[in-house]
Amino acid sequence: MGDDAGTVGDLGLFGPGSVSWRLYAEPILLVGGLRALYLQALHPVAVAGVAQNSDYKGDPWGRLRRTSDFIATVVYGTTEQARAAGRRVQAIHRRMRAIDPVTGEFFRIDDPDLLRWVHVTEVESFLTTAVRAGLGLGPEEIDRYYDEQRRCAELVGLDPASVPGSAAEVERYYEDIRPHLRLTRDSADAALFLVAPPLPGRLGLTPIRLAYTGIAALAIGLLPPWARRRYGLPGLPTTDLTAGLSARALRAALAMIPPSMRMSPQRRDALERARAAATS
Repeated sequence: MGDDAGTVGDLGLFGPGSVSWRLYAEPILLVGGLRALYLQALHPVAVAGVAQNSDYKGDPWGRLRRTSDFIATVVYGTTEQARAAGRRVQAIHRRMRAIDPVTGEFFRIDDPDLLRWVHVTEVESFLTTAVRAGLGLGPEEIDRYYDEQRRCAELVGLDPASVPGSAAEVERYYEDIRPHLRLTRDSADAALFLVAPPLPGRLGLTPIRLAYTGIAALAIGLLPPWARRRYGLPGLPTTDLTAGLSARALRAALAMIPPSMRMSPQRRDALERARAAATS
């Protein structure tokens, strides 16, 4: 459904001239989302928080749908829709606690350090996956994307000034946090689950299973070498080359799907508002 007349001129947090609108139109971001989950699982405290609070094993596809809806709403929704989505997420996180598996102490799920880790790994994974798959973004556009995404970070409760806003700042952030990342029982459990989650209905007995396994393998191949090594996998340049070629091939295949079948309702409504605003 389209938006009410009062929102016609509201192009949300970004708008059609943003890098975010261009990037998030890419279907290949499904692979980027998986890549982000593999990265996030290497943070011992973050993955413990997920394991103790989330029913991701019982309802993986429901969780994926909710996360996808949140991202699409924040990127393509009206300003109020994006802010409302952020308030809902903050309300959920505010109630959650977990136990640090090392110290035995309680911690808050909305701890800024954890929120920042999730945000950075997510936006970097989306960007890296799309660029490796062939989306042509120059250095200035990449930095602009990271800066734009600070608005999303603010929605979930972060101070935008505390969030990396350029490629160089993201690289420094990873360098600083890498000594604290490692493979734990929770992260290994999550990673194995992501390789072969239960598929809806009877899809597990169809070629869909093989296709999903290939997508999961590609997501792992697109991880930075240091992350693959923490999983006990080779961090070889040949893996990077193969993953890049596979990502390009998959993006080309996905481009054959009619836009009407791969466009989210949020993006469709946003494009309608943009067209209405341009003609008003």
